[in-house]
Amino acid sequence: MKIFQCGNCHFPVFFENTYCGQCGSSLGFLDEHFQLYALNPNHPDWQIKNRSYQYCKNQAHQACNWLVPLDDLSGFCTSCTLNRTIPDLTYSENFEKWITLEEAKRKLVYSLLKLSLPVKSKLTEPESGLCFDFLSDKVLDASGQKIMTGHDDGVITIVLSEADSVNREQIRKSLNEPYRTLIGHFRHEVGHYYWKLLIHQNHSLLAKFREVFGDERQNYGEALQTHYREGAPSDWRNRFISEYASSHPWEDWAETWAHYLHIMDTMETAYYFGLSGDPKLSKGQHMQIQSVDPYSNISFSSILDNTTPLFYAVNSINRSMGIPDVYPFVISEPVKKKMEFIHEICTST
Repeated sequence: MKIFQCGNCHFPVFFENTYCGQCGSSLGFLDEHFQLYALNPNHPDWQIKNRSYQYCKNQAHQACNWLVPLDDLSGFCTSCTLNRTIPDLTYSENFEKWITLEEAKRKLVYSLLKLSLPVKSKLTEPESGLCFDFLSDKVLDASGQKIMTGHDDGVITIVLSEADSVNREQIRKSLNEPYRTLIGHFRHEVGHYYWKLLIHQNHSLLAKFREVFGDERQNYGEALQTHYREGAPSDWRNRFISEYASSHPWEDWAETWAHYLHIMDTMETAYYFGLSGDPKLSKGQHMQIQSVDPYSNISFSSILDNTTPLFYAVNSINRSMGIPDVYPFVISEPVKKKMEFIHEICTST
């Protein structure tokens, strides 16, 4: 994403900051402008382009640093209006995990808004909206089953245990996954939502989807059972971004969508830092890095041409420190075509 600085003293600050570490100014993010603003000490609220703003209500819990118009009756920001269920905050353990979940969700919403995708709360748009349930997996659902992270008709459930980095790493190892992050869960599950919103009722896009990803009409439950029983095909790396993506076209879409957002967010960060590189390799022209703004009107092929060497460089730095790769995946030609299809949809919405 973008990089930010304090509007008062110009000190570099992070997207999550509520105050500047240099001058102490309160900071608030306004999604309309994709900008962090510093509060003028001579005013009780933010005055931005002749309109007054205040913190989202969840700032009282230190769970949000986004701004809302002073005359907004709900008092909640674009990200927090998507909440349908939050955990019981009387438990300190729940509170800390909720803060972590909200931070990841705001990063997700930032990317969705940058792509100009519709971000509507299911609480006000019950038919086509989106909402989040943050629930404990220690409690059973109405049918007596253990609650799991997933998506169901615009309702995205994220279990609290996913906000625990130790627990998440244990699950990653048990499933032999190369990568498991909280933001990855958000990006994957929201992919299911946008498949239904953007593709399901669009006959031309649905036909193209089936051409690129496969026919989603195959039985989903049976496909997952087969995947868990037999595993991924031996050549999955040649056709899919992950093993799980090979289980069913819906999961292939959601996994690829998540990686598409990974790349867009990473590339925007590199662009705002002005990162470039000319590696000292024999015939290494294809590994040169030229940062590009992924949200400008450019092809995904151009984005990927610069992302691949960028990830190679960052992975190499991590390996020098004995840290796992930032991006331990290989994007094959079929996966590239899938991402190009997603990019085409997102940039034409």
